[in-house]
Amino acid sequence: MINKRLLIKNLLAHNDESSFYDKKRQLNLHTKEGKAKFLKHICALSNSNPSNNSYIVVGVEDQDNSITGDDFFDDSRIQNLVNAFLENPPKIQYENVPFPNLPKDKVVGLVTIKPKSKTSYFKKGIHTIPINTTFVRRGSNSIPTEEKIPYSKQNIETVISIENNSRNSIAHTLDSVIDFMNFRHKDMTSEYRVFKELFVICWAGIPKKMRDKTFLSRVDIELVNEQIKLFYSAQDDVTITFDEDSFTITEYVPLGLNDKTSYYPLEQQKLTFFDNGYYKIETEMLFEPPQYNRKMMFHIYNSNLSLLGKMQKGLELTEREEKDLENLPSTLMICYLNGFEDAKQKLIDAKLLLKQFKNAEVYVNFKEVMRVLRKMKYGKTE
Repeated sequence: MINKRLLIKNLLAHNDESSFYDKKRQLNLHTKEGKAKFLKHICALSNSNPSNNSYIVVGVEDQDNSITGDDFFDDSRIQNLVNAFLENPPKIQYENVPFPNLPKDKVVGLVTIKPKSKTSYFKKGIHTIPINTTFVRRGSNSIPTEEKIPYSKQNIETVISIENNSRNSIAHTLDSVIDFMNFRHKDMTSEYRVFKELFVICWAGIPKKMRDKTFLSRVDIELVNEQIKLFYSAQDDVTITFDEDSFTITEYVPLGLNDKTSYYPLEQQKLTFFDNGYYKIETEMLFEPPQYNRKMMFHIYNSNLSLLGKMQKGLELTEREEKDLENLPSTLMICYLNGFEDAKQKLIDAKLLLKQFKNAEVYVNFKEVMRVLRKMKYGKTE
């Protein structure tokens, strides 16, 4: 079984970037330019190395290969981005890989691009890349080409050698479990479970009971054998369930009006394990927004717009209005999900006002709502 930490080290030791490997200081998928650069490299690596896995390592300095790490990347719908812009898109996987010398909030990102037979090209233009553009690798560069790309097998021996040198050992697995439970999370309740006598998952989190259900926050999950790490922050509420074949994390979002909050399933990540040593990670969007009386929602929507208008004029808020402001991001999201199409843009436009407000919790709630809305957007089937 491949140890992703060893794989990254072996890739970094393999001279420089090539037709099956690229490295980046960080990914920026929040802008069209950043998305275009990422998609360009995916397209080029897939076309230049169709018979093997190709890799992009994220969180590495280009000059000296030093591992500096990057933030956790929790957008598991990255495949949807590739599918949206590339014809004949390769299957890809993004994994957060912890390294012991990095701060706890930093990991190395590993993008694996699976082999495929057909040439990839842009079926939609993005940023400066026009429609129908095809990219290939020339050394460490991804360049456009109009030539027909032959099916290549040139990297088979090299890639197989690197992957074979990255296999797991029992000693490494035991050391990682002990480190997770006795040192990294000694202040939290930690658990582990073995699946198919091959895979070991460790997890830790802070429990909190809401009515008849127990949620976990600040959750750290590690698939030890693969050195894959999943993380949920203190603002997240999740449940964990498992059986002999699978391990499921369900994330919930608290929503409500007039201080009456309920928890709604937002997204589910399921790791399924098979007897042949294979596993897969599947993400499913579960969210069904609550629906409220239209007349009531109209009144609530206008009240929130009035509150924003008062802030824009620099007027002092009452104690009740300050409390309403804490709930304003989630309230406008509920309005948006109940058919008030302008509510989302009104919230985005209010970002600076909310960020500057004296109660920091207001901006924290804004960021959480925007995260949920992004998940809903990219969770849609292309």
